[in-house]
Amino acid sequence: MIQIKDLSKSYGNVIALQGVTFKVAAGEIVGLLGPNGAGKTTIIKTLTGYLQPDSGIVSVGGFDILTQTREIQTQIGYLPESAPLYPELTVQAYLQMMANLRSIPEDQQLRYISEAVYAVALEEYLTRPIGHLSKGYRQRVGLAQAILHKPKLLILDEPTVGLDPTQIVEIRHLIKRLSKHSTVLFSTHILAEVEAVCDRVLILMNGSIKADSRLEDLAVSQHVLLELEKSPKGVIEKIKALQKVGQVSLVSESSHDVYHIENDGNPDLSMQLFQLAAKESWPVRELRHEVRNLESVFNELAVAG
Repeated sequence: MIQIKDLSKSYGNVIALQGVTFKVAAGEIVGLLGPNGAGKTTIIKTLTGYLQPDSGIVSVGGFDILTQTREIQTQIGYLPESAPLYPELTVQAYLQMMANLRSIPEDQQLRYISEAVYAVALEEYLTRPIGHLSKGYRQRVGLAQAILHKPKLLILDEPTVGLDPTQIVEIRHLIKRLSKHSTVLFSTHILAEVEAVCDRVLILMNGSIKADSRLEDLAVSQHVLLELEKSPKGVIEKIKALQKVGQVSLVSESSHDVYHIENDGNPDLSMQLFQLAAKESWPVRELRHEVRNLESVFNELAVAG
């Protein structure tokens, strides 16, 4: 659905994106995660045709963003961080206006509007002025206009910013439901949003992609934790003598000693540790791969730069 290769964009002397490359397959929910200023919004504005890249290839649904902008825009539903709503209009009048702007035939507009309203649970609010709605329901109106024309790609830029916890959960559920019919690219700087909604995460920092992985794969680390009932002397030195072992540290020494062993590319490290422990008669309580959450991965990448 999305193919971006070597995308670069600058604003004067400020480099917003440099060599960004990734693909998004149809049906995926992909989180574009990064701190403020990382380049997330620049990617979105380029995908929607609002900005032209300095260099690189950007295509959506097989169409090129530079030469087939209109074809791409007909396939995209876009909810920016500040939804373009008209507070004096009722929900129904606003969606009617958007249907006309989307060139939906008049004889089909009622069906399209009804399906969008039902999808975001706005049935009871059609006659209310948008300005009288809570922020959560205004966000639903923004989502309704984004899906009104049944887009193949739904792009959401910080859709839960400013919402209370109940509204955030509601929007998460909405996105999950909408993903049954559209590919979703979901931009945020909030780690919990990606973990709750997305199948896959792209971590963007300083204009570059630092990680691209499915969440379950990202959580699995090649580093190893070894827990001993009681440590004999020389444990760290003997572990370091194994092939391709990085730093070895004692991370806990309460009732049991837990060692964190960094793997520098040894595919058999767990087996070698098991064999070493058996040879040395170490009282092993547990030997396992380290499991990371998204926060720890994000922090590692931030420290690495």
